[in-house]
Amino acid sequence: MKVKNICCIGAGYVGGPTMAVIAQKCPEINVTVVDINEKRIAAWNDKDVNNIPIYEPGLSEVVEQARGRNLFFSTDVDAAIDQADMIFISVNTPTKTYGIGKGMAADLKFIELCARQIARVSTTDKIVVEKSTLPVRTAEALRNILDNTGNGVKYQILSNPEFLAEGTAVDDLMDPDRVLIGGDIDTIEGAEAVEALVDVYAHWIDRERILTTNVWSSELSKLTANAFLAQRVSSINALSELCEKTGADVNEVAKAVGMDSRIGPKFLQSSVGFGGSCFQKDILNLVYIAKSYGLNEVADYWEQVIIMNDHQKKRFAANIVKTLFNTVSGKKIGILGWAFKKDTNDTRESASIYVVDYLLNERAEVVVYDPQVKAEQIYADLDYLNSRPEDENRARVTIVNSPEDVTKQAHALAVLTEWDEFKDLDWTAIYKNMLKPAFLFDGRRILDRVEKENIGFDYYAIGS
Repeated sequence: MKVKNICCIGAGYVGGPTMAVIAQKCPEINVTVVDINEKRIAAWNDKDVNNIPIYEPGLSEVVEQARGRNLFFSTDVDAAIDQADMIFISVNTPTKTYGIGKGMAADLKFIELCARQIARVSTTDKIVVEKSTLPVRTAEALRNILDNTGNGVKYQILSNPEFLAEGTAVDDLMDPDRVLIGGDIDTIEGAEAVEALVDVYAHWIDRERILTTNVWSSELSKLTANAFLAQRVSSINALSELCEKTGADVNEVAKAVGMDSRIGPKFLQSSVGFGGSCFQKDILNLVYIAKSYGLNEVADYWEQVIIMNDHQKKRFAANIVKTLFNTVSGKKIGILGWAFKKDTNDTRESASIYVVDYLLNERAEVVVYDPQVKAEQIYADLDYLNSRPEDENRARVTIVNSPEDVTKQAHALAVLTEWDEFKDLDWTAIYKNMLKPAFLFDGRRILDRVEKENIGFDYYAIGS
């Protein structure tokens, strides 16, 4: 089977970049990305490609090459489903905030709505691909909906989890470590569907790096990969606190441990904690699945990764208060960086949100600069926590357009996103602009030269 038309439901952080690269690499395949969010689709179709809704290095160039040729963005979901041979489901699967599994289980309501819409519209056989991160055995629920509420057409359900790191998503799509495709490989129809998706990726990826498994292994592999990565972050952060108490240097410890070929150096840099849309959500999902099978010890093991991450964010904020003579009430605290990591405008579960929330609870006055995150998003992130009235957030949090504006007459600065531009600031001039004594808190450990050049800050870095 050769795929000629692809539809992707969901124009977010996964669907948009993934489909853009597929369209660029497969010019003979028409790729349509659909979403009911009219504002988002309008941004993807903006004449100025620099205004697309997702910031990723290299993404605007990819979109510019393919958009209007074989890459299209639309709100007409039914039409795209009807024309597609293959449908990717790439909608949000947030943690449930209600009912059974509240706070842990994945909320699959958007997945179910997609399945019912596909079943209602489809009049020809389809390959349906799970691109969203889903609990193991979700494909079984999809099949029940598609087979029992549709028009009698046949469906093959595949799992094709994404392994993208925000900030390097385009590179990860162009040159991935592996592509994982799960399907019903023990049947002729299932094997053919898997091969159809393999052929799409084989346009630019060596087949040796395209792994095929059963659906359940593919679904669980995504959760497992994120859990392992997050575990490494929490492990080194736990040791950073021990290093501070004992006089050890966590960076030296991490280097020594990372040089062991069995361990490796990646994800061993201590920080204020991990963020992003995946790690916490996926681990909580894994915890819930384990508990649902009665595997309480397994659940407790993975839940500790989240507990440690929350502790690290609170500990960092508490150290700011402690260093500033146990009070930040009325003091100006500058925040450099709001995105959860550099080279993205994604703020979901960013450590900055929780550090600032803690400081606001201590009555600090906060000034924020981030090169890619808009003011409306920063306020929305704080409002979502519902810790205080929205008008209070706007009264006590100021968003500015340059790092220099953050630093003027500030009592302290906290670097919470590792943007490259922060390394190259004139830190001597910044020190002169701040109130004395001036305090610098480096939550990402990117400003070694400030310490080496002895600029004058009372300098605190996680694990230093």
